Amino acid sequence: MALSLKAGLENDGDKEGRGGFAVDTFNDPTEALSNFKADLYDLLLLDIRMREMNGFELYRRMKEIDHRVKVCFLTASETYYNDELKREFPKLDVRCFVTKPVSIGDLAKVIREQLIEESKPL
Repeated sequence: MALSLKAGLENDGDKEGRGGFAVDTFNDPTEALSNFKADLYDLLLLDIRMREMNGFELYRRMKEIDHRVKVCFLTASETYYNDELKREFPKLDVRCFVTKPVSIGDLAKVIREQLIEESKPL
C-alpha cells in the first residue's frame, strides 16, 4: 500500500499545474523514526495501526525531534481514532484524519489543504 501511495502522490499534478509530491515511505515505524530529521518534512502521513508502535506514539517521538511537524493520520474509523487521539494528546490540535480507503486524488487534495493551511499567517 505504501508504494502505491508513493507512486500516486509523486505523479499527482493538479489543475493549477503544480506537480506531484516528494514522498519518502517506510513500512517500519522504527525505521521511519531513525530516518526522521527536523525541518526535512512538510507533512507526515501516518497510519495509526502499525506493528511495534502505533501512529500516535510515532508522532509523539517525531514531535520531540521537530516540534513544528504537521501530521495527517490515516485511519479506518475516524470517530474511534479521533476519540483515541483526544485521550493520547489532550492538548494537541490535530484535525487531519483521512479515512481509508481513499483515492490518490482525494488524498492529494487533503495534503494540499494541510500545506496551504500551514503557510497561512497566524
